[in-house]
Amino acid sequence: MHIEPFGVEIWMNEWETKCEWNLAETCVESLTIGELLQLAGKNDTDLSELLSMKMTYGAIEGSDRLRAAISALYDAQSQENIIVTHGTIGANMLVHKTLVARGDRVVAVVPTYQQHYSIPASIGADVQQLQLREEDGFLPDLDALRAMVTQGTKLIAINNPNNPTGALMDRAMLEEIAAIARDADAWILCDEVYRGTDQHGDGMTVSIADVYEKGISTAGMSKAYSLAGLRLGWIAAPTEIIEAVSIHRDYDTISVGMIDDHFAALALENRDKVLARSQAITRGNLAVLEGWVDHEPRISWTKPKSGTTALLKYDLPMTSRAFCVALLKETGVMFTPGEALNMEGYVRIGYANTPSILKEGLARVSEFLAKQ
Repeated sequence: MHIEPFGVEIWMNEWETKCEWNLAETCVESLTIGELLQLAGKNDTDLSELLSMKMTYGAIEGSDRLRAAISALYDAQSQENIIVTHGTIGANMLVHKTLVARGDRVVAVVPTYQQHYSIPASIGADVQQLQLREEDGFLPDLDALRAMVTQGTKLIAINNPNNPTGALMDRAMLEEIAAIARDADAWILCDEVYRGTDQHGDGMTVSIADVYEKGISTAGMSKAYSLAGLRLGWIAAPTEIIEAVSIHRDYDTISVGMIDDHFAALALENRDKVLARSQAITRGNLAVLEGWVDHEPRISWTKPKSGTTALLKYDLPMTSRAFCVALLKETGVMFTPGEALNMEGYVRIGYANTPSILKEGLARVSEFLAKQ
């Protein structure tokens, strides 16, 4: 099976360990286990409860405790609507492999995480890409979507909040997309891994699983919950999808690690505290980034409404890869080139790292831009 090289992951693999100031990171500043315990009102003596944990496969679909904590993130999803996966990346892969067959029409918004168009294309699907445009605030043109979603379309793949733009579809727009899908009897897969990081309110966008009867939500512990090292995600979907996914999952997952399950449940049971920390970082850092953009004549953007990333348009006579490589070598600062996202002329910044790293990194970028 041929699949296109994963542009963003190849870039990250090449440079992430070589940079000094990582402004390409997409997770909110990662938690230590000690910090997680502190947020949960525990201390290191509570680690003793792990000592009697026998290292079996554990509950195959995810522990009851964890699935109960996940289902509480939704308005209308029970434990039976949840299955645990190896990260959101595993959740997305399983949904595409389960639903999509050769010749099926899949409509995917772009830019987005490359899984959502490259995996169905590798299966032989008829993949139609709906380009998000800056003039629309990087929100989908619903008339264009309606034209692409022909009768019999199998799947619409969206990403909310969006990576890399930080655009946010509200309930009204999600309901309009659901109506388009309903007319074509299509499923909607919404990658919601950044859910919980909205810049206003409680930070939690409504989930497609709670909006549409054929809505499938994927998410995980990496971005908003600052626990990428657990490699734990999930699918929230109608039971028929959970049952179908389980058949594929038996071949590549079996179960997630019991220790990962334990700490994910602990974090989600204390999600108010974990998300409060994440929102303090993302909201404070976005204000810093906005002030920097306002004073950089060579940089423009559409300000994000959620997530941890933004697209920066730069005014320099070089490709995005050349820009990012030169920036890395001269300053130690890492961005992600738009080339890796099929968005040439832009770079992606991840702004949810430690505030001091963001500030120092931006200062070095300003020095680099001043020399061009």
